[in-house]
Amino acid sequence: MSAGPGQDAPLPRVLLVEDDASIRRFVTMALDETAITLLAAATLAEARAELDRAPVRLLLCDLMLPDGSGLDLLHDLVARPDWRAGARLVAFSAGVTTGRRAELLGLGVDEVLAKPVALAELEACVQRALAATVVPTTGAPADARQQAQEQAVQRFFGGNAELFAAYRQSCLLQFATDLQQGDAAAAHADLPALRRLAHSLKTVLLTLGDLPGSERAAEAERQAAQGAEAAALQAWAALRQHLPGA
Repeated sequence: MSAGPGQDAPLPRVLLVEDDASIRRFVTMALDETAITLLAAATLAEARAELDRAPVRLLLCDLMLPDGSGLDLLHDLVARPDWRAGARLVAFSAGVTTGRRAELLGLGVDEVLAKPVALAELEACVQRALAATVVPTTGAPADARQQAQEQAVQRFFGGNAELFAAYRQSCLLQFATDLQQGDAAAAHADLPALRRLAHSLKTVLLTLGDLPGSERAAEAERQAAQGAEAAALQAWAALRQHLPGA
């Protein structure tokens, strides 16, 4: 559906990334009467090109695509705040394990829709995206960080900015201890300790709206869990440099 004559502003853009033509048709028919501009991409390349054109309000992304994984696109959004730009992220998959769900959360995914999806569930998902407050961004790094923090206030703190500020202050004080513990674990190549710390920081940073930091922590956790000492220490070095107070 697209904006008609006399409308003051373009309709919210919703991007469906799905290689199965029958599922694309179902979603298109299901949302035909919804006040959105529905865009469809069958590959990661098409999705990236669409995000380059303009931000979207909602991204519905399959996890298995012909030219890669939907996770690759989610990683792109972490690295490109201009692409994320306040979009609500929804993973659209036939099956998501507990571990994969945690990984998706770490990448900023708001919810997971299981295939096959019920019509009412799909419509409700879109309405949640349309109802969410979108903070305009200028594309500057400081503005992107502010936008991410405001989204975190809404998502994790029920819009209570004072509670968020108090929690953030307590985290800033804790980061000094985290740095010491991480450096000690790295010095002794204590990968289990490094994994536990990175796991904790992954959640803390996500709660603070620091998506790049959360992803760095997730990488350190993954490498430590795999016993990849050199890669884990390198990931910790990148994470510690990112932490305030480093």
